[in-house]
Amino acid sequence: MTTGNDPRHRDRWARLRFSIIGPLFAAPPQPGALQAALAALAERDWRHPVTGGPVRFGVSTLERWYYAARAATDPVAALRNRRRPKGHFMALTPVVIETLVQQYREHPGWTAQLHFDNLCAAFAGCTEGMPSYATVRRYLKAHGMHRQARPRRDTEGAERARDRFERLEVRSYELEHVAALWHLDFHHGSRKVLTRDGTWAKPYLLGILDDRSRLICHLQWYLDESAQGLVHGLSQAFMKRGLPRALMTDNGAAMLAEETVAGLQRLGVLHQTTLPYSPHQNGKQESLWGRIEGRLLPMLEGHTPLTLEVLNQATQAWAEQEYHRTHHSELGTTPLQRYLAGPNVRRDCPPVAALADAFRIEVTRRQRRSDGTVSLDGQRFEIPARYQHLDRVHLRYARWDRSRVDLVDPHTGTLLCPVLPLDKSAHAHGQRRTRPPATPPLDPLPPSGMAPLLRQLLADYAATGLPPAYLPIPEEDDA
Repeated sequence: MTTGNDPRHRDRWARLRFSIIGPLFAAPPQPGALQAALAALAERDWRHPVTGGPVRFGVSTLERWYYAARAATDPVAALRNRRRPKGHFMALTPVVIETLVQQYREHPGWTAQLHFDNLCAAFAGCTEGMPSYATVRRYLKAHGMHRQARPRRDTEGAERARDRFERLEVRSYELEHVAALWHLDFHHGSRKVLTRDGTWAKPYLLGILDDRSRLICHLQWYLDESAQGLVHGLSQAFMKRGLPRALMTDNGAAMLAEETVAGLQRLGVLHQTTLPYSPHQNGKQESLWGRIEGRLLPMLEGHTPLTLEVLNQATQAWAEQEYHRTHHSELGTTPLQRYLAGPNVRRDCPPVAALADAFRIEVTRRQRRSDGTVSLDGQRFEIPARYQHLDRVHLRYARWDRSRVDLVDPHTGTLLCPVLPLDKSAHAHGQRRTRPPATPPLDPLPPSGMAPLLRQLLADYAATGLPPAYLPIPEEDDA
């Protein structure tokens, strides 16, 4: 078994050759006795430097080694194998190279073996010898013609992401403060759970991870990948670990939902998204999923049937008792110790009610003046009478919870009052309250004569000196 500290094959061969002919330099043979000494060495078995099996060498080979080492200042270096000239592939003819390059330009996603098989098919009738697979593979690597991964979706965005990955280098990163950046992502579980309605479903795991300490801020399984579940889990992470400075997610529908984006903005958390088709930017999450699938889920193989409640309880226990207390090879300590050591830039979490109010969208609706109601997702809501003079109202709510809808001031964002759904059955008794006036009533006054604007128009018309542009009906006396 070889290790990373073993010498290269060239050095192993040089050491073996020097160990064979080295005694001839320490005790030089008498004049005319060199051939006999070399013949004696040729009769012995030696240990192969790579395979470890027995091997013998001819007299002419030993003689060549002897004179090469005797004439060199460094005999061991002189006995090394000659290095293969870089950039020169003597087995590849210009026609083969041109065909190989053309193949790669047309099919950059092919493997080296597939390129070699197609070269053999293209030159099947050629009398010249074909290069080996190793030669073709070395040529592709030497000229940077690596296999390019095919995008899952043949779209313009996927093509740009692939080109960007090939053009720009990828570097690992880590922030210097705890709670400076959190990672959030959903993972499709490999085990099915038995739901309450008697069906089997694969759950989704929401994982929130601190960048510096790798501490799990929250981990919970859901039956769907929705914005409601994301907000539910993220709110628990805030209540347990405080508010971070930034949150990195991918471009999923739940991550880009209006409730999610608006809530993070109201809480002062910078929302950063990865580039499209670039999951390596959130690679710390992928490492966590490997731990989940490799350690947690295998320990539940014997528990049947597996329910969502049992899975969540086991996940919480595993995260707190094993993951947080296991030595991390890259950190040099446990995630919990790294988290407690800081430095920490987290902020205190607001109350639960304020946290729930943050993750809501704000919409504008035109109020119906006939009954003072607005339509919200196909449902009528009644605006309080003191605000029925407003033409447009601003409402804040979460699309998955219309039981809590608030009227807000669009200028300051202050919550004015709750807005309740219209209860038509309660209005069926026919009793109505007196509608308060929108403005204080004014006592009416009788008209005070001709309006000022009309008097001004008559004066301007008279100043032109033109006769009236109409013919009056003659009176009977004038006829």
